[in-house]
Amino acid sequence: MARISRGLLTLALTCLLAGLSARDGSAVVVDQIVAQVNDEVITMSELQRASRSIEAQEGISPKGKEDKAFERQLLQTLIDRKLAKAEAKRRGIKIEDKELDAALENFKKHNHLPDEASLNKALAKAGLTLQELKQNIADQMTQERLLVMAVGLKSMVSEAQVRQVYEEKYKQGGTQLHLCAIKMEFPPGATEAQQEEIKRKAETILKEVRDGATFPEVAKKYSLPETDVGFVPEKDLDPKLVQFLGRLSPKEVAPVLTPQGIELIQLLERRSGQAQPYEEVAPEIRRVLTQQEMEKQFSVWVKTLRENAHIKIML
Repeated sequence: MARISRGLLTLALTCLLAGLSARDGSAVVVDQIVAQVNDEVITMSELQRASRSIEAQEGISPKGKEDKAFERQLLQTLIDRKLAKAEAKRRGIKIEDKELDAALENFKKHNHLPDEASLNKALAKAGLTLQELKQNIADQMTQERLLVMAVGLKSMVSEAQVRQVYEEKYKQGGTQLHLCAIKMEFPPGATEAQQEEIKRKAETILKEVRDGATFPEVAKKYSLPETDVGFVPEKDLDPKLVQFLGRLSPKEVAPVLTPQGIELIQLLERRSGQAQPYEEVAPEIRRVLTQQEMEKQFSVWVKTLRENAHIKIML
């Protein structure tokens, strides 16, 4: 999977939140308007609902000043969601029922859910209903189409760029590792307690993966950036990391502590011998480079939506 930009992460997160409904009858819903986005409003109840959803999924409950900062950041996320959904509607982007049904079947196959019982169990574990899952999938499909319509034609990758990546990462022989990573960064100026919270969350994710959850599944569940690094020559990695990864079996996941946070690294495959022919790997290199470039441009493009919108924050 290509590296996901902050703008896309914001949209991916809001796609997850979009389908969630308030099921906690004990919560106090205040219909106070906290932001106006063109002709639409965001209410305190929406913000509280989104906050509860994230806390339930990530196991983090900010307090005091951190809570206010969390609220403001989340409000910016909801504003971006309003803008993106309005733009998708303006462009006539619509997901047909047949397309959604097919996407749901692909979701079940990808996550090894062969029957309704398995699906319902997974939904219960994630705290979602089937309707909410369908909404999340529809939102994600809408976002992908908006991405293509917004910047797709500007994101051509040259043959020289593809060839450069091939020369750097694929041409050389020797052992190569196919790695996938989930980054869990510490907040700026994180306290020891905040760092411990992230570490506990990493332990929870590790347990879920070892119990059978897939890497993409947990990344989506906890709204974390997942990066398919592709095949990396061992010679390009730190020798200590190579030694550490040498103890892993294919599909196994292990945590790596860095000054910036924690990275959960999954070893997908280990290969050695002759380098792959250029013709064999060029399509995949081009796909990854194109996705990265589109995401970069999309992040910039989302900012233009804000610049051209009437936004008033009342929080």
